[in-house]
Amino acid sequence: MGKHKQTGAKGEQIAVEFLKKLEYEIVHTNWCSGKKEVDIIAYKEPILVFVEVKTRYDFTFGFPEEAVTTQKQNYLKAAADAFLADNPQYLQLRFDIISIQLQGTIIKEIKHFEDAFF
Repeated sequence: MGKHKQTGAKGEQIAVEFLKKLEYEIVHTNWCSGKKEVDIIAYKEPILVFVEVKTRYDFTFGFPEEAVTTQKQNYLKAAADAFLADNPQYLQLRFDIISIQLQGTIIKEIKHFEDAFF
């Protein structure tokens, strides 16, 4: 696994634990439908939350959350549509971003952007 993928996987694991501490139920991690993928799908009564996780070791490419472009947002919306087509019981949804800054093995910062876009 490449370093980029390792960083992403580590960030997603950190984000799952972060959400659990906030009493979210983790419905899926790395949910896929065709080429559509969502890092984390979580539920906290009454809202289903589609979470994009971005993790960085430095700011060479900007803040992690800045990588969630309009194109990425549209991709996540399409993935959410695919998920909801098979899971119509969820009536409310939200898109969040979790931004993680690491320094070596230490979590330097976690930012949770609730309702980041729609």
